[in-house]
Amino acid sequence: METAKETKKEKEQRTKRQNRAMHLYFTQLAEALNDGGFTVQIVLKQKTDIDWNLDLVKNLLWRTAQQVILHKNSTTELNKQKDIDMVYEHLNRHISEKWGVHVPFPSEEEMIERAELLEK
Repeated sequence: METAKETKKEKEQRTKRQNRAMHLYFTQLAEALNDGGFTVQIVLKQKTDIDWNLDLVKNLLWRTAQQVILHKNSTTELNKQKDIDMVYEHLNRHISEKWGVHVPFPSEEEMIERAELLEK
């Protein structure tokens, strides 16, 4: 039998569209950091130059910020709007101030356009 807590969690968990938007943001941030010449080594003080990609942004930047800010390990634990906005705002502010790279979070319109392009 379903409890009120489980029902509430299902309603608050991020949607598939939000998940796609997060992954698009990770990809766009990776491209912007790479275009700016900010390798993983520069941003995270690593020993080898590595270009950014979706997984590196998600696991090294987003997830690290998420764990510190929200104490949640998985992106599946994020609540729909509040948690995603909070992590994005902190991460965007840090990247913008430190390296001058700003990537707006994908809008619903951008997600629809992207889906339509992929269907073609």
